[in-house]
Amino acid sequence: MFAGVSVLVMTAGLSACSSSSDTSDGSSKGSGGNTTIDVWLMRDSVSAAFQNEFVKGFEAAHPDIKVKVQIQEWDGIGEKVTAALASNDAPDVIETGNTQVAQFAQSGGLLDLSDKVDDLGGKTWLKGLAEPGAYDGKQYGIPYYAANRVVIYRTDLFKQAGVDASAIKTRDQWIAATKKLNSGGTQGIYLPGQNWYTLSGFIWDEGGDLATQSGGKWKGALDTPAAIRGMQFYEKLQALGKGPKDSDEANPPQADVMAKGKVAQVVSTPGGANVVVQNNPALKGKLGFFPIPGKTAATPGAVFTGGSDLVIPTASTKQDAAYTFIKELTGDTWQKKLALAMSYVPNKTTLASAVASDPGAAAMAVGAAQGHATPNTPGWAAVEAKNPIKDYMTAVLTGGDIQKKAATASEAITAAMNSGS
Repeated sequence: MFAGVSVLVMTAGLSACSSSSDTSDGSSKGSGGNTTIDVWLMRDSVSAAFQNEFVKGFEAAHPDIKVKVQIQEWDGIGEKVTAALASNDAPDVIETGNTQVAQFAQSGGLLDLSDKVDDLGGKTWLKGLAEPGAYDGKQYGIPYYAANRVVIYRTDLFKQAGVDASAIKTRDQWIAATKKLNSGGTQGIYLPGQNWYTLSGFIWDEGGDLATQSGGKWKGALDTPAAIRGMQFYEKLQALGKGPKDSDEANPPQADVMAKGKVAQVVSTPGGANVVVQNNPALKGKLGFFPIPGKTAATPGAVFTGGSDLVIPTASTKQDAAYTFIKELTGDTWQKKLALAMSYVPNKTTLASAVASDPGAAAMAVGAAQGHATPNTPGWAAVEAKNPIKDYMTAVLTGGDIQKKAATASEAITAAMNSGS
């Protein structure tokens, strides 16, 4: 899902989304009248200006379809969507966090769009959006937009230390540069001990995963040799700064920390740079970006792909019009406009050049090609609810035995993922 990536109190009841509130009487297949579709989009996913531009353009191109957008809050959206899908009162299109699709598809409440993949250009979709949009071999979620982490750095501090950011292409080079930066009152990097999204990328780089599936059962995989190597690299990097070992990037907000002190680097979505400058205008023009380095210069580091997919409820009576809406919004023309308007990564690898003029988004697009998602199963929600990965990271960073702590965390992940089976 987009949690941890977006800079993102439900007030509307489900009845507010009812198709019965439409003033039109046309069907999605057209009956000589207009069709009004209800669309749920998430708070702050796109700007009001972009939303208005798209709706105006869509309705001009499709005069028989009217669009009624309702903005939803991320907080509590899982429960709200679940209730809507189980009712006869669902909206026609829903934006959902990419890793939430499996949870909703499991209930049978989403329309299978597998036969539309080729029509939508699915062969070049970002893997980190497309894979979690599928469940049990069928495609339910259509990739909408992506965002992932990059390195945000202080150009002035790099210059003072004689470090060339453009030359940092591998993990080893990153460590060497960060060691050089970590002196004279400057933190080489501010990396909180529980930034598990960043750890996940290091684990994937090593060929490991957070959990694996066998015989229909999921098993935590933090204790595999590959995952252990990922955690060992995180430990080495985290030590080159003063990040707390027992909290994540939101406690305290790492953008605030970078704004207040001499912090050479943070790992964040590019939008974090805007927050830094808002908190300290003196840093305007002094922040740069580069992709998280990989093990070799040939391949950038793996990243967790956050973002959203678009789905159609099976309860929608206007599925054809809903599909037309999705096809337009996820098509190349509007994806390019969205990327430029929001500094997002477009949903297809072939559209990466659309953000070439935006340094943060361009760095993000490089990493997006190595994007991953969390395990594609409804059971993953139970893992994130308790998040034993965070506890594991703190335990290791405060001196715990890495193998034993990894085994304990893996057992907790296994139990959580299979609790409903």
